[in-house]
Amino acid sequence: MSDFVVRRAADAEFAVPPQLPHAVRGFRRRTIVGEEDGSVHTGFGVCELDPDGAIGAHVHSYEETFHVLTGTVILDAPEGSYLLEEGDYGLLPTGVPHAWRGAGDTVARWAEMLAPVPRARYGYDTQSVPALLPGEAVPIDVRDPRTRSFGHFEPAQMNPGKQSQDLLAVSASMRTALLVYSGIGVKMMIDGDLGAVASTMFMVQYAPDGVAGAHDHPFEETYLILEGVVDAVFDGTRHRLGPGDAAWAGAGCVHEFANAGAGPVRWLETQAPQPPSRHSYRFARDWDYLRDALKERS
Repeated sequence: MSDFVVRRAADAEFAVPPQLPHAVRGFRRRTIVGEEDGSVHTGFGVCELDPDGAIGAHVHSYEETFHVLTGTVILDAPEGSYLLEEGDYGLLPTGVPHAWRGAGDTVARWAEMLAPVPRARYGYDTQSVPALLPGEAVPIDVRDPRTRSFGHFEPAQMNPGKQSQDLLAVSASMRTALLVYSGIGVKMMIDGDLGAVASTMFMVQYAPDGVAGAHDHPFEETYLILEGVVDAVFDGTRHRLGPGDAAWAGAGCVHEFANAGAGPVRWLETQAPQPPSRHSYRFARDWDYLRDALKERS
């Protein structure tokens, strides 16, 4: 079994997931990586729900994080109902009952990350629960300090020149920080600061000269391309990825990226389990340098 997976947008199929223990209507999912691909920590896919669709109340024995790609959808949870719009993201901790309802005039789509991977032999680690009382759906207010499990992303947030508090329209904190290096921008969305314990979710953008050399990690990563074109290499195999394409790299898979277009390339990325405090990146060039240096001294 390969240590990586590449899924093309042209081959995407949305279907009702198997063995759902809860009632669904107008719901479909595109599976990008799961247990059948050799993943241990990552169940990643794109969901879509019709305006009149619904997903009944249920719980998981895994952590669920999500990012709304298009449209609007309502999330019902024990503490209330939320109207989620394009750009919103959030966390559903293990064991928290929740349900989804369609909203608006178009199909809603969201990326979802499930960690660790749902297991078929345990009914995909999902159980139906009594219905939640639907309430008035309230939009996410990222400036409200009581907002603990949700956030909002706009592509303009990847612009280093638009990081002032007024332009970001959120409180000044590390939650809004943009990390920029080597033509690469990283905007964290979901991590331990938001309450996640099993995974992270963040946005990555490469400038036209953005490059990440060959490296690997002690965790799994998933990439969903949203804008632009990138040349990705997984264990020596090159793939050109564009909008809607996706890939997964298992722990130890050596991979590298280079922007292949004239404009920026941007993708949604996840990691599971969460990176360790040290040595989360192993760059081949550093160890090649050491090998050559030792040969010179011998």
